[in-house]
Amino acid sequence: MFLDEIIIKLEAGRGGDGCTSFRHEKFVEMGGPDGGNGGNGGNIILKADEGLSTLVDLKYNRKIKGNKGENGKGANRTGATGEDVVIKVPVGTTVKDEETGLIICDLIKNEEEYTVAKGGRGGRGNASFKSNRNKAPKISEYGLKGEERTIKCELKLLADIGLVGFPSVGKSSLISVISASKPKIADYHFTTLVPNLGVVTVPGRNSYVVADLPGIIEGASEGVGLGDKFLKHAQRTKIIAFVIDMSEHDGRDVIEQYEILKNELKQYNEKLYNKRSIVIANKMDVPVSLENLEKFKKKYTETEIITTSAVTREGIKELILELRNKLDEEEQAEIYEKDEFESYVLYEFKKEKPYEIRKENDHTYIISGKKLEELLNKTRFNSDEAVLKFAKKLKNLGIDEELKKLGAEDGDTVKILEAEFTYNEKLDY
Repeated sequence: MFLDEIIIKLEAGRGGDGCTSFRHEKFVEMGGPDGGNGGNGGNIILKADEGLSTLVDLKYNRKIKGNKGENGKGANRTGATGEDVVIKVPVGTTVKDEETGLIICDLIKNEEEYTVAKGGRGGRGNASFKSNRNKAPKISEYGLKGEERTIKCELKLLADIGLVGFPSVGKSSLISVISASKPKIADYHFTTLVPNLGVVTVPGRNSYVVADLPGIIEGASEGVGLGDKFLKHAQRTKIIAFVIDMSEHDGRDVIEQYEILKNELKQYNEKLYNKRSIVIANKMDVPVSLENLEKFKKKYTETEIITTSAVTREGIKELILELRNKLDEEEQAEIYEKDEFESYVLYEFKKEKPYEIRKENDHTYIISGKKLEELLNKTRFNSDEAVLKFAKKLKNLGIDEELKKLGAEDGDTVKILEAEFTYNEKLDY
């Protein structure tokens, strides 16, 4: 089964909790804190595997969870890091964040890998809080939750040449005679329901890969027929080869075929339309094809044309060699712009405020913000010391000052996620 798009939910491993512990050894009075840190949660990693050709394995595993880090232990023992989860995907897989639409990574080399969801940081044990002012801290932290995100995996086949044409123009037949590929061939529309790849061998030269894409029909770029599902596989190709049925077997004029195909590419993707292209004038064994070829040449005087017949093998050797020559002249073009990548947008332009305060009513304030919510989630409110430390961090972030400006008074309620606190302006830190 061929599957080239799938949406999956990821939840990286939670960090292990820090430990609150004190030395309890014989003859050691007033043993100091020795609670170890929790281990980090396991990451979720995508890895390209050239042995895969479809995303179908992910169809039955739509939610993937990472492994939790171990909790810290006494005697300053740090918990083990959660084992990473590695998901194998085909080479040529683009991974996008489903919420933002930005590209997380584009895996185009075998064994290339990328961490798409990071495990949560392990909580600190009480030994980490020891200081000259506090030699016996009783506080430790919970481990943080791992990163959660929904991703969309899109497979775009890696091929040098993309064969584009209407159904039954002979694309499958051509690929069967120029390569070792043996696609299903029959004389009806949409014979090819999945893209076929063929490796073309050129004596004394490097081989290359040709993709036989399912037939395009008018309106394919807008979702008509199968074309829109497979046009994306032409995006990685260096050269687009328009396969035109010169016999007009289906009653479609050769000029009409070419114009519709070019228009569909342009509507779908401007970069795809601007790729170098050639025309393969196929079915030249049919008597009427020669007349139609002359008509085509008069209309498109600057277009590169190669004449072939998959039935008689006419022009096949020339086609194989000419495609190799043209590939040698082309460089692999980037199919994405820099600002389509998440890393560029987040690190170059994102200016995120650490928190936001919203007044719910006269005496209730709601505070939100990733950094603040992480601080809440890792705080273990098991002692007055922990509560005071949390309050001090809020003050250092400037939250106390902003609440004061908004009119907060002693006794007002402050909410962060599901937790509620009482505002106290005169609290001594």
